[in-house]
Amino acid sequence: MSLLTGSANAVKYTLFGFNLIFLITGIILIAVGAGVGAVYTGYEIFLASKFMSIPTFLIVIGAFIVVITFFGCWGALKENYCLILSFSVMLFIIFILELSAGISGYVLRNDAYNLIEKSLNQSMYNYNSKTPNPTTQLWDEVQRDFNCCGNTNYTDWKVVFNNFDLPLSCCKIPYGTVGTFSCSASMYSLDRNENVGCLLGFSDYIATHAVSLGAAGVVIAVLQFFGVIFACYIAREIKIRNGITGFM
Repeated sequence: MSLLTGSANAVKYTLFGFNLIFLITGIILIAVGAGVGAVYTGYEIFLASKFMSIPTFLIVIGAFIVVITFFGCWGALKENYCLILSFSVMLFIIFILELSAGISGYVLRNDAYNLIEKSLNQSMYNYNSKTPNPTTQLWDEVQRDFNCCGNTNYTDWKVVFNNFDLPLSCCKIPYGTVGTFSCSASMYSLDRNENVGCLLGFSDYIATHAVSLGAAGVVIAVLQFFGVIFACYIAREIKIRNGITGFM
């Protein structure tokens, strides 16, 4: 038999409904974190560790949410004070963590340009055409994918190679080309990628995904804030009707 009546009983079922929503938000967080993490994984060499940590953090939070929804659903249906109180505490902790992750995502967006600029500048000197390494491969992929050349522009490679040669990924190899192909700064700009460096396009791409992490964290944190309020209200009503004193 339900101990709660009227508005408290309505809030109980509202809390149960919110728990189903929390379950979905937990799955969304896992999906967003895994999706952005997969995007970042391909560019690990160019990214600071903080770019990789936030997606992982959201995945962990999402998994935690999926687990604790049991406490909220079962506690709301059974009107169990201990379960609902435990749910309230854990949900509040997750609220703080999610808000932190969301804010970190937005901060990371603002820092993306400077962090990536430093990383690209340093990694250019690891480009090795004679003995290709992961940095060589990644630079070629970025220059092709973002239709760019160098960090700020194609002249950056002159400092690295001490001549006018450019990586082939800086040039648009004409269709039908047979044999060797030379890519250099002296070629007509028509044969090169756009006369821009990779920094702007690449950093914007990374920053955009950082924003998606921040938005997911903040929006879901706001939803869970209302869940904390509902859970605390229900716990208080059950405590009063059961004559429970203290926290237990």
